[in-house]
Amino acid sequence: MGTSYQRKTRRSRRKMQNLDNHEVRVEMTEGKASFQMVLPMSSLLAEVAGAIEQTAAQAGLLMMKALIDEEVEQIAGVRYGHQTDRQATRWGHDEGHVIFCGRKVAMPRPRVRSVEGREVPLQRYQAFAHPQRMEQAVSQRILRRVSTRDYAGALDEVCDGYGIQKSSVSRQWKAASSKQLQEMLERPLGELDLCVLFLDGKEFHDFTLIVAVGVDRQGRKHVLGLWSGATENAEVCGALLDDLIERGLSKDKPCLFVLDGAKALKKAVVSRFGSQALIQRCRVHKKRNIQKYLPKKYHGMLSLKLKMAWGMTEYDKAFKELHKVHDWLASINQEAAASLDEGMQETLTVNRLNLPPQLRRVFSSTNLIESCFSRAGDLCRNVKHWRDGNMARRWAASVLLDAQSRFHRIQAYSQLPQLINAMATLLDRREAAA
Repeated sequence: MGTSYQRKTRRSRRKMQNLDNHEVRVEMTEGKASFQMVLPMSSLLAEVAGAIEQTAAQAGLLMMKALIDEEVEQIAGVRYGHQTDRQATRWGHDEGHVIFCGRKVAMPRPRVRSVEGREVPLQRYQAFAHPQRMEQAVSQRILRRVSTRDYAGALDEVCDGYGIQKSSVSRQWKAASSKQLQEMLERPLGELDLCVLFLDGKEFHDFTLIVAVGVDRQGRKHVLGLWSGATENAEVCGALLDDLIERGLSKDKPCLFVLDGAKALKKAVVSRFGSQALIQRCRVHKKRNIQKYLPKKYHGMLSLKLKMAWGMTEYDKAFKELHKVHDWLASINQEAAASLDEGMQETLTVNRLNLPPQLRRVFSSTNLIESCFSRAGDLCRNVKHWRDGNMARRWAASVLLDAQSRFHRIQAYSQLPQLINAMATLLDRREAAA
């Protein structure tokens, strides 16, 4: 009778693949592997399409096993061969698995022990069975809108495997998204020569997330981090900025901060970056905030007047036009006029810097962050229950990094030196006036 650790339950017994060692031979020459394989032509011709796919899968598993056996031979020598200076010996097999076609496939794991009796790890087996391979397979499919319930159905039935049940896939996705979130929050920022920083508070399902996206001097966009909180208060915004500073965000270089309409974000930025911060308030958020105080019949006229004012190139003319809009709003609703008056000048920072039209359009709103979350609703449609803020942060990080993989440089990135020179000139004038 076997001991307790040797007994296997019905569930723990995995169907081992029938892999014949004599079907594949491996020859290693100067670090390159060559394979010789025998294919059953009679079965291939009987059912061509299905048989070829299954044979291709079988061939892949055979190549994995052949590479593992070849490593064992390098360590322990030729089987049954006499070797006086042998440093390790074969020690049977154990139940194991490799990651293949998005699932775990049972495969015997050869064991090797050194002459001192220590287990010798097999690097190739560890590479084929590494948990990260399964996490990557799950992550790729979930980001392609495959739910954890439908994961097994999304795989090709080319071989028998396990680890594709709903609960297993959910655990793999949680591990993969947690690593993505950790990598985002721990990535050093000192090497990024950032000149523009977008900060926006996003309502991500039932949670509020503060998201930071930076643009470097070459026009490349980078997702810098995110922070969760009940509301966009100064403490939450400050915690995000403190984290960015600790990871290498410079406080001494001039930077343009594009913020949404939250006062807490402005307060957190000014308290940490001081005179080096130039703030551009998002015009889209400003228009929405004003519209909340107006009947719908005035929304179209408001949009036209604001577009005319913000579309002017010269700062003085745009500021005078905004004052006319303020007077018009005051005749309708004082709260709407007060909403425009709050941060009015900060909506014209890109005009004050005398930027080209394309750069003004890019840096006058936080639409860059909005575009990152444009696919969030579609990707998260399979989530029926949001447990806590950590889950929201994991999903948001995965959405942002997926969007970052398709980022292009901003429009008119070749004109960014004009922005950098204009910021330096404006800050010098401020210091001279002070």
